[in-house]
Amino acid sequence: MTAASFLKLTKMKTDQTSAALLITEQPNLDEGTYASIMEQLMPLLRSAKGFISHAGGPSPDGGIRIIEIWESEADSQKFFNENLKPNLPPGVVPDMRYYELHAGFTR
Repeated sequence: MTAASFLKLTKMKTDQTSAALLITEQPNLDEGTYASIMEQLMPLLRSAKGFISHAGGPSPDGGIRIIEIWESEADSQKFFNENLKPNLPPGVVPDMRYYELHAGFTR
């Protein structure tokens, strides 16, 4: 576990909040469009309040599956509403599901 990861988990615990795990399914999003969106989004995402990590790739059901960890669900929803929602391609409606996260670490 890196120091940064440990500090994030310690901070979450001492603030009496749990991190949010977000799993998003985008069935009608192809890899090329996802890559294009991520190219523009990455700098914003990295500097977003509460952002911890992002991973994405092909979903077994087709489209793209995105997994993110945020310090809170509210931080994630604020970022989505301000940065993603207004810029999604027509017909792309993400299925976003949040789960309370009690632990997480990196190598």
